[in-house]
Amino acid sequence: MLDKTSLLWYNFTGLCTEGSSARFRNNIVNIRSKEKELQMKKRMIAIAAACALLTAAGCNNNAGTTAATTEAAATTTTAAAAAEPAAEGKITGDPISHEDYIAADVETEVIVETYVQGKQSWWEDNGVGKASFYAQNNPEGGYFFYEMPCTKEEYDQIVPGTKLKVHGYKAEWSGEIEIIDTEFDIISGDTFIASAEDVTGLLGKDELVDHQNELVSFKGMTVEAANDEGAAFMYKYDNSGSDGDDLYFNVSKDGTTYTFTVESYLCDKDSQVYSDVKALNVGDVIDLEGFLYWYNGANPHITSVSKA
Repeated sequence: MLDKTSLLWYNFTGLCTEGSSARFRNNIVNIRSKEKELQMKKRMIAIAAACALLTAAGCNNNAGTTAATTEAAATTTTAAAAAEPAAEGKITGDPISHEDYIAADVETEVIVETYVQGKQSWWEDNGVGKASFYAQNNPEGGYFFYEMPCTKEEYDQIVPGTKLKVHGYKAEWSGEIEIIDTEFDIISGDTFIASAEDVTGLLGKDELVDHQNELVSFKGMTVEAANDEGAAFMYKYDNSGSDGDDLYFNVSKDGTTYTFTVESYLCDKDSQVYSDVKALNVGDVIDLEGFLYWYNGANPHITSVSKA
């Protein structure tokens, strides 16, 4: 994944469509804001009607009954107010299958149920916490939830295997299919951890995209030089970074070379895979696992490296 500075440069040169994607995301936010405003007005009308009924009942009873009715009304109103925040976060509607999700048009509103397999680092954007998540159902397929809003407590609660019900909008960025502008419910009592599927034989084939965002593996890959100097890896895609930035490295199979990435938001400089990639030598034969991210083609986010 390109760092934010690189994305801005690509956008300036016209090589990246992040600008149009951002405009779409802003439109979605405006639509969602109007929907929430309408929902709030409906709730206020319902509460006002309930209060009117309670008041009318009080006028037709004696003082003792009126006092009891008033106390009941206060209790009802307090309970409704207390329940309101919880109701706001609940997702209604039935989830769709992964097949229907893939078939849906970009910008379609979707609800899915799936299991988290990995998560990028949590951060705050203008006071709103968020993180991106990799999720998967077997044998259906994978999902990527881009910058899903969540508190730090929720983020810590969402560990690999956690089941989520997610509402959002299908989007595409440089070939990567993702769900944006999301909200979620955690579904307790049901967990699932995916096993990496070997897709080595699909490298260079159209069928590889069918496994986008899934946990996959690549077997018997040979490390190739990452740049003209013969280094086995680079910091950032153009070798302009330093320790802690994304790692880019090349591996080959059957005479064709592919570029893989250690995404620092997913596996930071203190992770085992970050150290393992830095220790690679050109010519090493290795097995790899990671999430099949897409950026103008396969761009796996590697989470594990071992000697073949």
